[in-house]
Amino acid sequence: MSPPTTTAFSTSSSSSSADSSTPPPPPHSLIHPSSSHNKRHHSRSRAFRVFRSVFRSFPIIAPVCKFPALPIPDVTHTGPRVTGTLFGYRKGHVTLSIQETPRCLPTLVIELGIQTSALQREMGLGTVRIALECDKRADKDRTKVMDEPLWTMYCNGKKSGYGVRREATEEDFKVMELLKAVSMGAGVLPGTGSSCSQQVEGADGDELAYMRAFFERVVGSRDSQTYYMLSPEGNNGPELSIFFIRV
Repeated sequence: MSPPTTTAFSTSSSSSSADSSTPPPPPHSLIHPSSSHNKRHHSRSRAFRVFRSVFRSFPIIAPVCKFPALPIPDVTHTGPRVTGTLFGYRKGHVTLSIQETPRCLPTLVIELGIQTSALQREMGLGTVRIALECDKRADKDRTKVMDEPLWTMYCNGKKSGYGVRREATEEDFKVMELLKAVSMGAGVLPGTGSSCSQQVEGADGDELAYMRAFFERVVGSRDSQTYYMLSPEGNNGPELSIFFIRV
């Protein structure tokens, strides 16, 4: 599948007769996610999914990683399928975006500490485990694990900087707009503009690499949540799992 062209969206200047206090229309056509999306659960193959998720919700831990042994959670369930996109300039860092569907605004954007080229090398090995770890909160603190602002990041057991949650920027919206018609795939997009914080000089910096797929969300407990990349049937591509853990 060839990536969409940059003509997928355009930004027009506001009319001179418009009220100066009225914000300009957004330069994208992404829609808001439905409020009931996170409340829906798949019922098909429930027994198998629950059995599998108990054993799959633990990251592969190398000795250099400081994760303690995790207990089997009391409640484990699968959530709805979501769209996940990893993208970044080849010499810049990777951004993770989670959407309800490819046509929705992102519900989660995280700047990862790993460089795009380094993640591509790991993906070439076939199996990638990204673990994002932060400290546990007091029992009375009701902050959800996905609402944490900062995580320590490990990629296949090796510390790889930090993961920082942030609001989606206009550059993120442009990337999501360009990929709106893509449900699964990987490729390269042209640079989205000189204002992008990840842009670097040179030919490589002008191309933005991306990988998009459906992910299954597995909730292990209030302190753990995992996203598993779903590959098409019969596809022998890389396996990717992203763990969010409070320890």
